[in-house]
Amino acid sequence: MSLDLDPRQRAMLHEMGVHVWLPLATDDPMEGGYDATENIAIGRENTRAESQNSIQKEVVSPPLPAPASQPSAPPAVRPATGPKVVKALPTGMADMDWPTLATAVTQCQGCAMCLGRRAPVLAAPAAATPCDWLVLGDPPDEQEERAGQPFVDAPGKLLDNMLRAVGVQRLQPDPQSAADAAAPAQRAYLSHVLKCRPALARAPSVAELATCSQYLRREITLTQPKVILAMGRFAMQLLLSETPPELAKQPLGKLRGQVWRFAGVPVVVTYPPAYLLRSGQDKGKAWADLCLALDVAQGSLPAPSD
Repeated sequence: MSLDLDPRQRAMLHEMGVHVWLPLATDDPMEGGYDATENIAIGRENTRAESQNSIQKEVVSPPLPAPASQPSAPPAVRPATGPKVVKALPTGMADMDWPTLATAVTQCQGCAMCLGRRAPVLAAPAAATPCDWLVLGDPPDEQEERAGQPFVDAPGKLLDNMLRAVGVQRLQPDPQSAADAAAPAQRAYLSHVLKCRPALARAPSVAELATCSQYLRREITLTQPKVILAMGRFAMQLLLSETPPELAKQPLGKLRGQVWRFAGVPVVVTYPPAYLLRSGQDKGKAWADLCLALDVAQGSLPAPSD
């Protein structure tokens, strides 16, 4: 059986992918009802077209030229954090009065906390004034650094109200001021475990707390407090550093309600005022701590043993 296909039909079948097998050529070019010469020519054209299609399919686009090599970026440079001890603490601290101590704190470069500070925070009075209380807070925040005084803004107002409720008033920088002249019998000197707030806020290390505690010890000598109120985790950590080390690692809430000791002075631990502003449910516990500190300051409780 043979198919009598004209060139157009064969071309259509070829485009459809249908291959038509042609009979072998005979001596009679007209055998089979078609022109064998023409069919061979068409077959050659079809073969040539298939070859071109095959070549086009096999030709792969040349790869794009590799981009010019860019110079490698220099490695990131980590900002220097500075040495742990930039400069030794001033000598003769045990004999410093308030003005000299304030100058030493302003010029202090004893640890990396001084790097990038704006100003130290120290409520140094003009002259030595004994106080019944020493209230010690955590490292100063931005508002305290700007004011140069401890416990300012809303936390400071809350602390003043708490102290006033037990008959205690904050010691003013100038003891001869009108406000301090009308103060009740008990006064409180306010300070921080660190006098500096670094440019990048971070938690102080144990070594940095120990370095700055030398200023605190002089503050204790000048104020001669009857009780120290530790308000905050870092204040607690420093003031309990002379107790077994595992105690300072416990949560603040577990160390409340007891009397500890630092540099020979009784210590009562409580929550910081900034925390009490956020967690009013603990104000009752803080009130109990204030009453405990008041009893210690008045001598109603026996002093803790060393």
